[in-house]
Amino acid sequence: MPGNKRERELARAKYERQQARRRAESARRRRRYQIITASVVAVVAVVGIIWLSLTLGSSTPAAGTTPAATLPVSSTPSPSASAVVPVNGAAAVCAYRPGGTAAKAVTLPSTSGPTRPATRTVRLTLNGKVVTVELLASKAPCTVNSFVHLATAKYFNSTPCHRLTTGTLAVLQCGDPTGSGSGGPGYEFNDENLAGATYTAGTVAMANAGPNTNGSQFFLVYANSQLGPQYTPFGKIISGLNVITQIAQAGVKGGGSDGAPATPVTINSAVVGG
Repeated sequence: MPGNKRERELARAKYERQQARRRAESARRRRRYQIITASVVAVVAVVGIIWLSLTLGSSTPAAGTTPAATLPVSSTPSPSASAVVPVNGAAAVCAYRPGGTAAKAVTLPSTSGPTRPATRTVRLTLNGKVVTVELLASKAPCTVNSFVHLATAKYFNSTPCHRLTTGTLAVLQCGDPTGSGSGGPGYEFNDENLAGATYTAGTVAMANAGPNTNGSQFFLVYANSQLGPQYTPFGKIISGLNVITQIAQAGVKGGGSDGAPATPVTINSAVVGG
């Protein structure tokens, strides 16, 4: 019996040692699992943060890029952030913000628009012939303010009118010194005067790359055109419309209905009058 008791004690001790080893091994496995799980969670969190940052940042064009100003754009303009208050001769308050890289060196316009709805004109000389535009300062004060600023700075001088369209859309588009359709002044501003806007012959309006992306590009309507009210009308041609119709009669380069004018067109000068 004493021998059997001793054997049982030895067997129990061995069993307890085995269980202790199992518990220790189990504890080690749990620790490894916890460490691996924590590492995976941390990696996922970091990846998630990076993905979120890239996603949120993807809506903003990279520095130095400017979307091409186009016609037409089908999206609906968002509410204007500019506080435009041209009431009883009071000054408009305009918001001009950086946008893209300036195709030609120019400063930002003053944030104060025209102090009164005075009649202003600009004389555009196209290939040596004059087109006179009356600027609608009372209806689009911040747009007129920017256009006058650019014209006064000679931003438009010696620049091409890079696009001509024919048919239901009859416009000559100008205002990009690069002639590529993507150049601008290095700033942008919000839409104005869109309620009920139409684009009859003689209308002068801003081209854009979407809602509230006005810059320097504009278009001259030489025949009644079908466009949604998405392009700020800021002027009307009071003389020289025939200059543009003659350009249009020469057609589009390559024989299409939309592209560079067959006869190259240059803005020799843009002179602002009182």
